Amino acid sequence: MKATLMYGAGDVRTEDVPDPVIERPTDALVQITTSCVCGSDLWPYGSMSPADGPARMGHEFLGVVTDVGAEVSGLRAGDHVVAPFAYSDGTCAFCREGLYTSCVHGGFWDEPGQQGGQAEAIRVPLAEGTLTKLPVGPDSALAPSLLTLSDVFGTGYHAAVRGGVTERTTVAVVGDGAVGLLAVLSAKLLGAERIVLMGRHRARTDLGREFGATDVVAERGEEGVARVRELTGGEGVHVVLEAVGARPAYDQSYGVVRPGGTISRVGVPQYEEAPVGFGSLFAGNVTLTGGPAPTRAYVETLLPAVLDGTVEPGRVFDRTVGLDGVSDGYRAMADREALKVLVTP
Repeated sequence: MKATLMYGAGDVRTEDVPDPVIERPTDALVQITTSCVCGSDLWPYGSMSPADGPARMGHEFLGVVTDVGAEVSGLRAGDHVVAPFAYSDGTCAFCREGLYTSCVHGGFWDEPGQQGGQAEAIRVPLAEGTLTKLPVGPDSALAPSLLTLSDVFGTGYHAAVRGGVTERTTVAVVGDGAVGLLAVLSAKLLGAERIVLMGRHRARTDLGREFGATDVVAERGEEGVARVRELTGGEGVHVVLEAVGARPAYDQSYGVVRPGGTISRVGVPQYEEAPVGFGSLFAGNVTLTGGPAPTRAYVETLLPAVLDGTVEPGRVFDRTVGLDGVSDGYRAMADREALKVLVTP
């Protein structure tokens, strides 16, 4: 079968690899029908050493179950399913608390030795705890929106939930990528009436406005901070949803948060050290939260609105490629020619 491998920075290839097989009784085999390139895939695309490759890529996918292990009872061949970006058993102490990304037996598709979702098929460990059966078939026009439940919609929603967004909070979203735009949508779903989107790509921020942003701030750094402060009467916002992961985005976040507010980070941090002391967070009683989204916990919550058309998170996809075109999809996203690329094996 075909799969996507990254050999190093800028070097993405579609190659033939062995077909997946059942290895453990808790496995399922899934024929992938829809996957995509994630913004977080661009970090290794820009910096990965050839010594760390090749790596199988992709952590968001829909597919059809083709086989299950002997201990899988809740799934069967023919089921159309969505997979979160982390697999989990669904039964450990952390899973029972909804923190699936901390499952003691789980892991992530992008880890060494795992099979990525930008492929024709995949072995899913801990299938019963990981996969969610969908009530529509793989040919549904809703497929792009359903795919966002795997990562970007769930991640944006996680940011808003962890940030404590309600109808009483003013929100700033830092970043106009797919996660940032769906953080806007999530904040709107949770009742926020004032949502400031900090982004400078017009096509993206226009979509952000359609998702619920009331204001757009294109300025960055100190100018961006000053503009948000101006919009909020000098006070700053109650909640910042940081959807980038770069240090300047963090600096911008603590620059616009008000005393007693919350910064919720879901952009994968590309730094280990950042201000948390008196001059940044401590003096203002600012809370720092976020983390890798346990998107499996949000599928049932978000699915009904996708199914009835209340929301259309799949609008973040603006380009579609086949597996043979994945390399160009990476390039297009890295060059900001595409917001998010859908992959149809």
